[in-house]
Amino acid sequence: MNQARDAYLSKARESLTGAHSELLNGRLNNAANRAYYAVFQAAVAALIHAGIGRPRWYHDDVQALFASELTRRRKLYGADMRDTIYDLYEVRITADYKQEAPSRRRVERAIREANAFVKAVEERMT
Repeated sequence: MNQARDAYLSKARESLTGAHSELLNGRLNNAANRAYYAVFQAAVAALIHAGIGRPRWYHDDVQALFASELTRRRKLYGADMRDTIYDLYEVRITADYKQEAPSRRRVERAIREANAFVKAVEERMT
């Protein structure tokens, strides 16, 4: 049992729950933010599970390491998951830093993608 891995996976689940709750309450920006963080935190858990560690996890590093190490090199996850990290990051940037909010349809899709991502990481770890 790896405490760091499990802590990040727990954070991912919590972020995913938060995304669903925020969507139900019509807070699209917050829902988009939480969906991205669910994916980010699950990706960190996957990297730790694969024996890759960092003293601090930066967004660019996690995205690049997940793509290069876990999808391309080791082929532990599909390319669609690599794309999910980048896509949801862009949705979060819109939600957090731009004047307009992402559309409800886009946020709903982001949450579906985050659900699938977290589920795939959980399954790989069991």
